[in-house]
Amino acid sequence: MAASEEARMGSAGTAKTTIRQPRPAIGLGHAIALYVGAVLGAGVLVLPGQVASLAGPASLLAWAFIGSLGLPLAMTFAALASRFPDAGGIVVFAGRAFGERAGGVAGWWYFTAVALGHVIVPLTGGYYVASALRIDQRFAYLFAGVILLLAVAANLAGLRVSGRVQLALAAGVSLLLLVTILVALPRVDPGDFTPFAPHGAVSIGRAAVVLFFAFAGWEAVAHLAGEFHDARRDLTRATAITVVTVLVLYSGVAFAVVVTGSYGSSTTDRVAVGSVLGAGFGISAATAAGVLAVVISAGTTNAFMAAISRLGYALARDQWFPRSMARLNTRGVPAVGVCATAGMGVAGLLTSYFARWGTEDLVSVPSTLILVTYLIGTAAGARLLSGRARVVAVVAFVLTAFVAPFAAAYVAVPVVVAVAALGYRRLASRRSIRHRSGRDRG
Repeated sequence: MAASEEARMGSAGTAKTTIRQPRPAIGLGHAIALYVGAVLGAGVLVLPGQVASLAGPASLLAWAFIGSLGLPLAMTFAALASRFPDAGGIVVFAGRAFGERAGGVAGWWYFTAVALGHVIVPLTGGYYVASALRIDQRFAYLFAGVILLLAVAANLAGLRVSGRVQLALAAGVSLLLLVTILVALPRVDPGDFTPFAPHGAVSIGRAAVVLFFAFAGWEAVAHLAGEFHDARRDLTRATAITVVTVLVLYSGVAFAVVVTGSYGSSTTDRVAVGSVLGAGFGISAATAAGVLAVVISAGTTNAFMAAISRLGYALARDQWFPRSMARLNTRGVPAVGVCATAGMGVAGLLTSYFARWGTEDLVSVPSTLILVTYLIGTAAGARLLSGRARVVAVVAFVLTAFVAPFAAAYVAVPVVVAVAALGYRRLASRRSIRHRSGRDRG
């Protein structure tokens, strides 16, 4: 698939059109860095303190439980991407399993979710920078724009440049989180674990629901599978290594927050990791958290920019988006897709600034869209895969479905996006038919 020089421009009776495919440029190390950047997102800055306040030391059980659930989800998407290495990712998986419309709608769900993520993730970093500099939080939107534009520049330069940036960022994130864990170890006291579950067993379940979204990001790299040098070999290996890495770092940081007592109020929770790191090195929590936030936000934005621009390319190739988004520059990068995604992020930041929306006002929408994307993706895995991979996909679907009722308040969001996707596709098909009719008459 990746080596093909032809891509189908929809199935509504249109002729094949030659479209260059992105070039293979991803090896094992680059893949791990992309995965780490996609999964180790800005949530690591706030969720350890938040769930510790919610469930006490017992929140560590929620981290371990949800982290282990990430394994079947991650392996399902890795198996699908290995079998169908295409820039479309979820579009191809859902389309093959349930038909072209299901694939297009799923693509719109994920594209919309990540486009909104290009507001939330950079803005999280911006908040921490503004806090570290002790300036008005309104400047957070400016810093967020800088983070977003840096990711755009790296991606337009090509995956090789973006990959080197991502490797550096992933290494930086991992090192800072590892240091956070190590500086907390001398402060371990058995008394920190009593009472273990001060708010009861139910609080552990509530914490687990919150943490489900901390491990989102496994689908993102699937859109880059066609650019792997050896997708069948490296995707599964990269997934396994990343699952272990993320689980160790997340659980370790959560442990560090609990044993140092760096939680208990919303103000403390927001800079819990920075508090641990700052105390270990004698610097302010705001400064430590600011450095960590910039590295994490930049890494996540860079990874998702690479993934979502490839999804835009595939949607345009298959007539779900304007055809211009399928154009590649001389480096094999879907430059129009990168710029369009960045434009949506900038527009979102400006809208949020003037509407005075914060990340807490935005996060439920992309979270719900990611959830339904995972539902259809794991269902596609259960239908398309075989043997042990199918069993893993079924497990991933069941566990994801278990969380779905908690997003019921936002059920209208994926419905509205689906209607928009189908409406656009219908208009595109009509324009295509009129164009062919006019050409035939000519």
